Amino acid sequence: MTDEDASTFGFAPDYDEPIPYRQRIRTYYQALGYGAPYRWAHYADVPFAKPAKSMSEARIALVTTAAPYKEGAGDQGPGAPYNSAAKFFKVYSGDTSKDHDLRISHVGIDRKHTTAEDSNTWFPLPAARELVQRGVIGELAPRFHGLPTNRSHATTLNVDCQELLARVKEDRADAAILAGN
Repeated sequence: MTDEDASTFGFAPDYDEPIPYRQRIRTYYQALGYGAPYRWAHYADVPFAKPAKSMSEARIALVTTAAPYKEGAGDQGPGAPYNSAAKFFKVYSGDTSKDHDLRISHVGIDRKHTTAEDSNTWFPLPAARELVQRGVIGELAPRFHGLPTNRSHATTLNVDCQELLARVKEDRADAAILAGN
């Protein structure tokens, strides 16, 4: 990605990155042959707004980057090595009243210092249902949504995020919680 591309997306300058381990990951992606180093989206100005309703009155959409389990795509369980065959490339949705088998073997996490054993850390649907029961959250939107982890910022912003926003609006959610991996 060029500096001009980064400017188009509104990214903050590289020296403003809060997490220095990202340089290791940039080097890793270059070693895989991607060419230009990967740049994470981190913005100088963030367009967040104060919610119009309290959480206890709001309808909340849950968004995850976890992938539905893919039969025949190799090891996808807790402790699995990185598995690009398990990636997904289009926004998907699922019923929040049901349990789902989602996995995170397709994302580049630090597998040396963490595990994928507690699915509530990357897909907290059961915890969100409990928060509704306790009155912390007003209600869950009828669907949760999966957002792909494509390397292309343009695809993410211009295709995936637009589709995600349309679905969240369809569900009449007041706010969304992103459980990213």
